[in-house]
Amino acid sequence: MGRAFEYRKASKMARWDKMAKTFSKIGKDIALAVKAGGPDPDSNPALRRCIQNAKGANMPKDNVDRAIKKASGADAEQYEETTYEGYGQGGVAFFIECTTNNPTRTVANVRAIFNKFDGNLGKNGELAFIFDRKGIFTLDRSVISMEWDDFEMEMIDAGAEDIEGDETEVLITTAFEDFGALSHKLEELGIEVKSAELERIANISKEVTMEQFKANMKMLERFEQDDDVQNVYHNMDITQEQLEQM
Repeated sequence: MGRAFEYRKASKMARWDKMAKTFSKIGKDIALAVKAGGPDPDSNPALRRCIQNAKGANMPKDNVDRAIKKASGADAEQYEETTYEGYGQGGVAFFIECTTNNPTRTVANVRAIFNKFDGNLGKNGELAFIFDRKGIFTLDRSVISMEWDDFEMEMIDAGAEDIEGDETEVLITTAFEDFGALSHKLEELGIEVKSAELERIANISKEVTMEQFKANMKMLERFEQDDDVQNVYHNMDITQEQLEQM
């Protein structure tokens, strides 16, 4: 089990502790999924994934049903997805995914946060090469009833690139293009996921001092507090000492 696994797990738990923000994020994902593929999860894999994520985050079913109904209505709020890229302290690259109904407000907020923490907003596309888009599946270890070796083989056959875990949780990484196949395989095996998300994983890491790490983490937290921000990715190389500061 490496630091990347520990960091992703710690980050996810920290996000899920902020339930109001998490529910808002899932609600926007539901709105986008319904707009793209309709309100029936049986025929809309993206919506089915949102419902899985909602369950994993302990979002009440009534909230999910209301979000689907609201997104299906004639007066549904019109959201669009947008991304921003920039640098934090120590030259750390940040990639921010947003879902917004007011792009002018969103870009102003993102720029203000970068400025507040001595970072700077860059041009779209200039940092994309630093991040590979991957599918990340999170499972409770207890839902895997088959032998571990058999489970690993099933996942590898379905496109898994990496399988990490501890006694409580398992993280499976797959290429972007294999996301659907692995999701289908888990459904076929009757294995319920806690979350299934497309994330951006840094392929180049940047070492920073403890002071820079703390400043960048404060900036990351401020981004995650913004209502328009869905996900924030960076390429800081987190040391064990820094991980313990989270």
